[in-house]
Amino acid sequence: MNRRRFLQAAAALPLVSSTASGPAWPARAESFAFDRSIVRQSARDAASKPFKAPDSKLPDSLKNLDYDHYRAIRFSPEHALWRGEKLPFEVQFFHRGFYYAPRVDIYEIANGQATRIAYRSDYFSFSSTPPPSPEVDLGFAGFRIHAPINRPDYYDEVCVFLGASYFRAVAKGEIYGLSARGLAINTGETKGEEFPSFKTFWIEKPAAKANSIVVHALLDSESAAAAYRFTIRPGATTVFDVEMAIYPRVDLDRPGLAPMTSMFFFGPNDRIDVDDFRPSVHDSDGLAIFNGQGEELWRPLSNPKDLQISAFSDLNPRGFGLMQREKDFREYQDIESSFEKRPSLWAEPIGDWGEGTVHLIEIPTKEEIHDNIAGFWRPKNSLQAKGEHTYTYRLHWGPDAPKPTSLARFSRTGVGAKGDDAKIFVLDLVGEKLKSVDPDSIRGNITAEKAEIRNVVIQPNPVTGGWRLSFELSGKDKNPLELRASLMQGSDAISEVWVYRWTP
Repeated sequence: MNRRRFLQAAAALPLVSSTASGPAWPARAESFAFDRSIVRQSARDAASKPFKAPDSKLPDSLKNLDYDHYRAIRFSPEHALWRGEKLPFEVQFFHRGFYYAPRVDIYEIANGQATRIAYRSDYFSFSSTPPPSPEVDLGFAGFRIHAPINRPDYYDEVCVFLGASYFRAVAKGEIYGLSARGLAINTGETKGEEFPSFKTFWIEKPAAKANSIVVHALLDSESAAAAYRFTIRPGATTVFDVEMAIYPRVDLDRPGLAPMTSMFFFGPNDRIDVDDFRPSVHDSDGLAIFNGQGEELWRPLSNPKDLQISAFSDLNPRGFGLMQREKDFREYQDIESSFEKRPSLWAEPIGDWGEGTVHLIEIPTKEEIHDNIAGFWRPKNSLQAKGEHTYTYRLHWGPDAPKPTSLARFSRTGVGAKGDDAKIFVLDLVGEKLKSVDPDSIRGNITAEKAEIRNVVIQPNPVTGGWRLSFELSGKDKNPLELRASLMQGSDAISEVWVYRWTP
């Protein structure tokens, strides 16, 4: 199973871990008094003991399921949590089985009490698979939250917590695309990546007129445990306020905070050896960064021939995210996948995150079923073992990132051959600021290492109402080249900075 198939198997499906010691609450008790400190204390307790692999035992009828039989197991919506109570949210659950044997325990919090949501086989339809015995308590694989986000009389799925520490969300009018994760460890490292998992969730029952819902989560892995509090607000942009406390068992030298994963197969900048009727195939088309120095960067994604890792050093970043800027169906021509409806995901740090780097990892892929793009923040200093490391951030799932300035933005990157040893880059920019600019006052500022830039052309684009910046690149160096481009008016930037790694 590749990572993307893993996520798609039931909208996404989990691998869940447990610890050797008991948690800070009565394990799998039917009900107990709850306050938010319980989750952090449980994570501390877990981190103080050796990691224990999860118990993945299942009845024979479930542990040997193939993909199609597993997909046929469906939760019955009439059994959704809070169904018929006229609350603004409902919760549905996912069954265990196939590759997804480890259990997740889920609790409802109401009136200060946490009550475990007991598994019942009659919550599900099993198609041709024999259902387990009614006496067996299997727990769940994960859950999804529904709310009337698109129209007031229907509860659409707005987010799902399923698959290791993966979770996904959509805003109004969107469909699922890229994923977020609770924590990344050793992503892109040769020694192999570690995948932490959510093992327990507590879901707060919302008030009748609430516009948000709160989910607490306990995460565990070989190297660390962690506690989370998610405040989720669906809407035109769906916002997650995330409070995170990490308790490492060992020094974490290569953690990834606010991690996100996506897919980029090909686009107008990268169609080498692609034979496809569609112009573009991707869940995200670029990495955007608002750095602590006030600079706005745009890095178009690519599908490289070899693994590419880029690091953007920063101090107290204002935000970063994997974005899907292209929203025109004609740029995809895929009726079933509707890539133009995939959300962008923007991570906004809250408070002082100090020194570190925004990491972008691009993995070669020959199929669109692979999530081959990862982005996250890595602190400069290791997260020390036996310590508590807290971070707060906000995730924006929606059509775009919050935009703090009026700078023009790069909307399209096109790359093509220009002679034997040259490439032409065609960059389109859009923005209100470009509509009133004096054409004679602007210039293109382009730099490249170990390469010649020539034939720089700036011209209006009457179709988009923006401008087009094009140039030719000529260089005999076969190593990757770092390129930067922006539009300037005198000494002032009127666009964000386009940064690109070109691999000959």
